[in-house]
Amino acid sequence: MFRFTLLAGTAAALVPHIALAQTDVPPPVSDTAVAHHEDSPEIIVTGNYVRELSLLSGASVLTGTELLRELRPQLGDTLARQAGVSSTAFSPGASRPVLRGFQGERIRILTDGIGSIDVSNTSADHAVTIDPLTAERIEVLHGPAVLLFGSQAIGGAVNVLDRRIPRVIPESGAHVDLIGIFGSAADERSVGGAADVAVGEGIVLHVDGSWRKTDDLRTGGYVLSPALRAEQLEIAAEETEEGHLDEAAEATANANRRGRIPNSGTEQKTLGGGFSLIRDGGSLGVSVSWFDSDYGVPTAPGAGHHHEHEGEETGEEEGVHEHGEEAVTIGLKQLRADLRAQINVGGDLLDQIRVRLGAADYKHTEFEGDEVGTIFRTQAMEGRFELVQTDRGGWRGASGAQFFLRDFEAIGAEAFVPPNETSQIGLFTLQEVSIGKIELEAAGRYEHSKVRSIAAGVDRSFDAVSAAVGAAYAPDDRFRIGVNLSRAERAPAAEELLSNGPHVATQAYEIGDPTLATEKSWVFKAYARAQAGPVRLRASAFANWFDDYIFQAATGEEQDALPVFQYYQRDARYYGFEVEASSDLFTAGGVTIRADGVADYVRATIDSGGPVPRIPPLRLLGGLEATAAKLTARAEIEWVDDQDRVAEFEAPTEGFTTVNASVAWKPWQSRETTLILSANNIFDVAARRHASFTKDFVPLAGRDIRVSARVSF
Repeated sequence: MFRFTLLAGTAAALVPHIALAQTDVPPPVSDTAVAHHEDSPEIIVTGNYVRELSLLSGASVLTGTELLRELRPQLGDTLARQAGVSSTAFSPGASRPVLRGFQGERIRILTDGIGSIDVSNTSADHAVTIDPLTAERIEVLHGPAVLLFGSQAIGGAVNVLDRRIPRVIPESGAHVDLIGIFGSAADERSVGGAADVAVGEGIVLHVDGSWRKTDDLRTGGYVLSPALRAEQLEIAAEETEEGHLDEAAEATANANRRGRIPNSGTEQKTLGGGFSLIRDGGSLGVSVSWFDSDYGVPTAPGAGHHHEHEGEETGEEEGVHEHGEEAVTIGLKQLRADLRAQINVGGDLLDQIRVRLGAADYKHTEFEGDEVGTIFRTQAMEGRFELVQTDRGGWRGASGAQFFLRDFEAIGAEAFVPPNETSQIGLFTLQEVSIGKIELEAAGRYEHSKVRSIAAGVDRSFDAVSAAVGAAYAPDDRFRIGVNLSRAERAPAAEELLSNGPHVATQAYEIGDPTLATEKSWVFKAYARAQAGPVRLRASAFANWFDDYIFQAATGEEQDALPVFQYYQRDARYYGFEVEASSDLFTAGGVTIRADGVADYVRATIDSGGPVPRIPPLRLLGGLEATAAKLTARAEIEWVDDQDRVAEFEAPTEGFTTVNASVAWKPWQSRETTLILSANNIFDVAARRHASFTKDFVPLAGRDIRVSARVSF
C-alpha cells in the first residue's frame, strides 16, 4: 500500500504548481508530444515524451479503423500483422509481441510510457495486463529512442495509449466510446466502453470497462503439428502391440484431433477510472484500474511431471506426486494506480517538467485441474522524471531519471523462482540538433540494477551504460535517409539468474544461472523513406552484435519428467530488414484504389551454437484497398515461409498462406463510429508461428468471421 500512498502524495504536491497558472477559460491542453516517424512523412504522437525529436521513431502505429479491425484478446495477436512484428502466441489468453525476433526481457510493454508492471516478460505463458479493447492508439518503437524506456527495451518497445488519465477537455463537455466484437473462431464476445466528462474548469473525469469471453479456439487442419502427430501414431502402434488398447485409442485420438484446441478458452474483465486537472500551466491526473483474466493453457499430448512433497511435521520426504494431463489454467488479477503530471515552465532553457508514476499489486495462480500449482505475487512501482528543454535554434532534447522497484514471490510446490527483490535506477538524456537539411541525434543512459534473493543466497549488482548517435538527411518531407548506431547494455533479470524448478504452464524444467554477466550489444540501422507521386516506400536494415547474449535453450535432458530448458550466455548476431510500400493505383468518382505490401526477415545466430531459438521466418504481406467517403474494402494475402533454420532440439515449422478480407463502414465522416465485417484465414488453413513456445500443439485460429463495431459520440 505504500506505493499507492506515494502516488497520492506526489499528486498533492504537484497541484499548487499547476493551479498557479489557472485561467478563467482553460483551453484543451495535451501533454502528448509529437515526433517525426523516421520512415514516414506522417506525424506520430508518441505519448509523454520529447516534442519533435526524430529519435522517437515509431515503426508501426495502430489507431482508428485499422486498430478496430485488428483487435484481438491479447496484444501480441493484435500487432502480429505489423511490419517486423510477430507474437509469442503461447495461447489465446497469453500472447506478447515479438519485435525483429526479440521477445521477453528485450521488449518493453508500456502503457502511456510506463511499464505494464506484470510478469509477462518473464515467461511466455504470462498474459500482458493491458486490454487492447481499451486502447486508443498502439505504437511500436525501435531505434535509439528506446533508451528512454530502460535497458529491457534493447529490442524495441510497444506503447499503448488510452484515455484513462484524460489529456484534453472534451469539446462538447463529454465523450463516449462503445465497442463490441464477435469472432466466430472462438465464439468471442467482447464489449467495452469509456466516457470522459468535464465537470468543472479544467477538470475531466474518466471511466472505462471491458468484458471478453471466448470458448476453445477452432483451428484449421490438425491441432498437432506433423511431427507430434507422427509421434502420437507411433505411440499408438506400440501400445497396440503391447495390448494396451485404451492407451492406443487415446494416442490415436490425439493424433487425429481437429477443430477446437482443448482448454484454450478465456474470460477477461477490466475496470478503470481517473481524472485530470488541466490548466494553461500544465496538467495533473491520476487513475486506478483493475484487470482480471482467467485463461486455459493447452497441454502437449503426453505431457506429465512429478514433484516431491515433504512431511508437514517431520520434513522427511513422503513420496513422489505424479501429474498427468490435467487441465492447466491461470487466474490473474492486477490492481494498479497511475499518475501523470506536467508543468509548463516556458523558460528560455526549460520548457516542461514531466512526472509519470505507476504502481501495481499483481497476483496470478497456476492451477493443475482443481489443485493450486504455483502462485506468483509481485508488488512493483515504476517512475519517470523528465526535464524538457526549450527549442533553441533547432537544438532540443530532454533529460531525466527513471526508477523501478519490484518484490517478487512464488508460492507452491512448483515455485521455480525463489522470492527476490529487483531495483533499478537510470539517468538518461536525448538531444537533437538541426543544421539545415541535416539532423544530428545523440542519446545516453546509465542504469544501476540490483537483484537480491535471500532464499537463493544471491545478491548481484549491475551497471549498464548505453549510448546512441544518429544522423539523417531530409531535403524535404518527401525524402529522408539516415543511420543510427548504438551501444546498449542490459542486466540479467531475476528469472534468468534464479530459475530452478518445474514450471507446469510452460511444461518445462527451467534452470537459471546466477553467474550471468551484463549483456552488451552494438546496433546499426540504416533507413530510408521516399515518396514519388502516388508511390510511398519505407525501408530499414539492421544488425545487432551481442557480447554475452543471454538465451534459454533445451538441453535434451529431462527432470521431473519435463524437458530441461537452461539459460546460457554466448556471443550472438542478429540482422534483418523491413520494407513497406504502397501506391495509389487510381482515383475516380471519389474512390481511391491502393495497393500495399510488407516484407520482413530476421536471421539470428549464436556463436558456436547455431541458430537462436524461435526466430520468425521470412514473411510477405500484400493488400489491395478501395476507399470511398464512407466505405473501405480491403483484401490481403499473408505468406509466411518455412522455418527450418532451428536450434538444437527445436522442431521446424511449416509455412502458411492466409487470405483475409474486410469491409468498414463509417456512417458519419466527422465521427469515429465504425462498423467492420471481416473474414480472416478464409480458406481455413493450418498456421503456426515459429516464435511460439507451443506452436506444435497450439496453432493459430482457423476461419474467423468477425463483426466489430465502434460507436462514438
